[in-house]
Amino acid sequence: MDFPKPELVASIAPMPGRDESSVARQRSPRSPRSPRFTAQRPHVALLVETSLASGRDILRGIARYVREHEPWALYHEPRSLEETLPSWLRRWQGDGIIVRAQNDRIALAVQATAIPAVDVLGVAPSSRLPLVHVEDHLIAALAADHLLERGFHHFGFVGIKEENWSERRRDAFCESLNRAQPPVRVYEIARPAMVRVPWERQEDALAVWLLNLPKPAGVMVASDQLGPQLLEACRRARIEVPYELAIVGVDNDETLCEVCNPPLSSVNAGHQILGYQAAALLDLLMKGGRAPSDPLFVQPQGVVTRKSTDVLATADRQVATALRFIREYACQGLTAVDVVAHVPVSRSVLQRRFRKELGRSIQEEIVYTRLKRARQLLAETDLPLVEVAERSGFRHQEYLGAIFKAKMGTTPAQYRREAHLNVSGRSEIPIPTASGASGFGAGR
Repeated sequence: MDFPKPELVASIAPMPGRDESSVARQRSPRSPRSPRFTAQRPHVALLVETSLASGRDILRGIARYVREHEPWALYHEPRSLEETLPSWLRRWQGDGIIVRAQNDRIALAVQATAIPAVDVLGVAPSSRLPLVHVEDHLIAALAADHLLERGFHHFGFVGIKEENWSERRRDAFCESLNRAQPPVRVYEIARPAMVRVPWERQEDALAVWLLNLPKPAGVMVASDQLGPQLLEACRRARIEVPYELAIVGVDNDETLCEVCNPPLSSVNAGHQILGYQAAALLDLLMKGGRAPSDPLFVQPQGVVTRKSTDVLATADRQVATALRFIREYACQGLTAVDVVAHVPVSRSVLQRRFRKELGRSIQEEIVYTRLKRARQLLAETDLPLVEVAERSGFRHQEYLGAIFKAKMGTTPAQYRREAHLNVSGRSEIPIPTASGASGFGAGR
C-alpha cells in the first residue's frame, strides 16, 4: 500500500526541560504576534531503540503520522532496548512520550512524569500505560500456516524463556498446530544464559536438540534475532536448510534476514503500523482524550518468503508436482481436472494422497491459493474488487464475495478496510490457520 509523502514537518526539540518563552525567543525574535505564528508544536519524546529493526520501524510509523497530521517537535536519541531512561526525563516539561518500556522501573518512571504516554512494547507487568502492540496470536498463526503450506508434519519452536511475547507466540504456534502429530517440540533459551553461557556451549546444546527433532520439520523462531544462532546450530549438526529444516522468524529485519545463510523467511509483524497507531493514540491523549481500557493490537502484514522456507516438504513426488502446478496456475483458471491431467496418477489416488499430506482436497487447495492472492491484493493495493477477483482467479466479483465470506467470515471490502487500518482486537478478521478454523481443513 502506497502512502503520500508530504514534506517533513517534524523538528527536533532544542533541549529537554525547555522553557517555552525562551525557546520561542530563540527561534524567532521577530516573530509576529498572531496566534497563527506563535502557537507551539507539541513536544514529544521518543524513547524507542534504534538498535533493533522493530524499533526503527516503529519510528518510521511515528514519522509518517507526524507528516500526515499537525507537526510535532520530536526529541529522540539513538539507544538500545536495554538502556535506562535519560536523566533529563524527570524534569522534562514536554507534552507526550512514546516508550518501549523494557521493565517495570522504566514504566513507573514514565508514569511518574504525569505526561501523556503510550507504551509500544508491553513487557512491563505492572505498567498502567496505554499499550499498542503487535498481535502475537496472529503472528504465530501466520508462521504455522506458512509451514503447513509447505507440507510439513513435524514442527518445532525456538524462543526465549520467561519473555511474555515469546511465550505468547509459542502457545499460539502450538495451538495452531494442535492437530499435528507428534506435538510441537519446544526449545527455549533463558535470557541470562544468553549472556553468561559461552556461545559455543549454547550452539552445541541447540544442535543436540535439532538432531533429535524428526525430519523434515518446520521451525518457528520467536524473533529474527534468534535466526543466525539456529542456522549456525544447523550447520554444526549438518542439517540442510530448507530441505531438512525450514525456518521462519518474526519482525522481517531485512538486513539480518539477508545476512543469514540461507536468507531467513520472516513474518512482518506490522511495527510501522504500530508506530503510526501509537502516535495517533498519543495525539488523542495530548488533546485530552481518554485512554482505551484495553490494548490496541496491530495485525501482521504477512510472511516474507526467503530461501529458509523455499521448499515443499513432502516425500510424495506426485503431490509435490501437483502443488507446484497449483501455485503457479491457480489464479489463471486452473481446475482439479487440469491438475490431475498434469500428474501421472488417477484422480482418486491423487485426491487420497492430497488429503493425507495436506488435509484438504485438490479443489480446496486451488481455492485456498486464490484466496491467499485475493487477500494480498486487498491488503496491498487499491484495485477495484472486480479486478481483484479477476487477478486472483475467481470468475466474477460476486463469486469472490461468496467464497471470501464463507471461508474468511467477512466480506472483501471489510477485509480491505481492516487491513488498511491494521489495528484490531483479538476477535477481528480470521485467517486460515492450521487448526482448520477457516474451513480449509488444513489441520491434521
